[in-house]
Amino acid sequence: MNKILVIGSGAREHAIVRALDRSPQEKEIYCLASNMNPGIAELCDELTVGNINDPAFVVSYAKETGAALAIIGPENPLANGVADELWNAGVKTVGPKKDLAQLETSKAFTRDLLKEYDIPGGPKYQTFDSMSGVVEFLNELGENYVVKFDGLMGGKGVKVSGDHLHSHHEAIAYCKELVEKGGEFVIEEKFIGQEFSLMSFCDGNSLKHMPAVQDHKRAYEGDTGPNTGGMGTYSDANHSLPFLQESDITEAHAINLATAKALKDKFGEGYKGILYGGFMATANGVKLVEYNARFGDPEAMNVLPLLASDFIDICNAIADGTLDQVDVQFANKATVCKYAVPEGYPDSPVKNKPIDVSKIENPDGLFYASVDIKDGQLVEAGSRTAAIVGIADSISESEKFAEKEISSVSGPLFHRKDIGTDEVIQKRIDHMSELRG
Repeated sequence: MNKILVIGSGAREHAIVRALDRSPQEKEIYCLASNMNPGIAELCDELTVGNINDPAFVVSYAKETGAALAIIGPENPLANGVADELWNAGVKTVGPKKDLAQLETSKAFTRDLLKEYDIPGGPKYQTFDSMSGVVEFLNELGENYVVKFDGLMGGKGVKVSGDHLHSHHEAIAYCKELVEKGGEFVIEEKFIGQEFSLMSFCDGNSLKHMPAVQDHKRAYEGDTGPNTGGMGTYSDANHSLPFLQESDITEAHAINLATAKALKDKFGEGYKGILYGGFMATANGVKLVEYNARFGDPEAMNVLPLLASDFIDICNAIADGTLDQVDVQFANKATVCKYAVPEGYPDSPVKNKPIDVSKIENPDGLFYASVDIKDGQLVEAGSRTAAIVGIADSISESEKFAEKEISSVSGPLFHRKDIGTDEVIQKRIDHMSELRG
């Protein structure tokens, strides 16, 4: 009997629990949650709400349930060393230990690692903890620069020239703000191209790669508005993306593999979990924008429903270091995921308003995220509310299905209608063709 503990309770974790549930193996699934997610609760033997960022609490719950395997969904428990404590307590864990999770928790760590191990894809960059040298380095980079807070800010600590910062004056003001917070930050050259996510299962030595996905960070249509945790994503049936060349995928695979090797060399132990590279295809090859140390959210909802292999086998192999012996296959289908989010999201979201999902035709395509149950009613809890995934033979068909389904959800919500549309995809293709000349 597999006793499995899933940590986290958003749409990503709903996708993880669904993938575990599809395994034919005998299992009991437990969830440690930060909110009452009805989709997860329905599939689990038990859902317990508590502080998922407290290693002692997580370990005592794992012992109480007799869990032999834990899967950590979000980044904050990784940053707090939850994986370290679970391993110490004899619980096999999918999710890197604290030192290795620095790949996500510290922008400077990742840039330094790439430099130290000669891994391609890194930008010109410098790390700062005061204003000393900031003006000079901005002058060196000119108009193409990015300022990144060196820590976790839920995808909102990165400011890009042209998008969020419109002059060196604004950039300097943001840097001063970060210095006042007592934080380190990285200034680096801005890449010009198209972003894509490429996640790999990693057991410390071997990698098995997932289909490439494109995320949409900006809140409003046409890629405008503030940055969010991700408004939606799409993937293509050939596991690449319409604007990528085969060499782009090969380069991304190679960077993930080199990074896993570098981590093992640096720390003397392997990275066990999901290695998620945020890449950019540019005129001169693939560049690494950043790493995340877990499944992407929304990206998990694109790839996990396509997983044709046994997810429990994959998770055990990650923990045991035997991933090279496991067959990892994904269906050749395209996916489009769209998030319904509260009105006012991300800056001043409405909360505790009822929503109605009863008109959804395919409940398997619905993933609950930041929701709660109040007086027997489903309500918005303030962050991204629910995701809908359409799966078909083409992105275009998947988009039509996702749009129809998400439009049937009622409540004070909005979503981006443009994600996955033919027009947006064509723009991406044209942009890359122009850059590649």
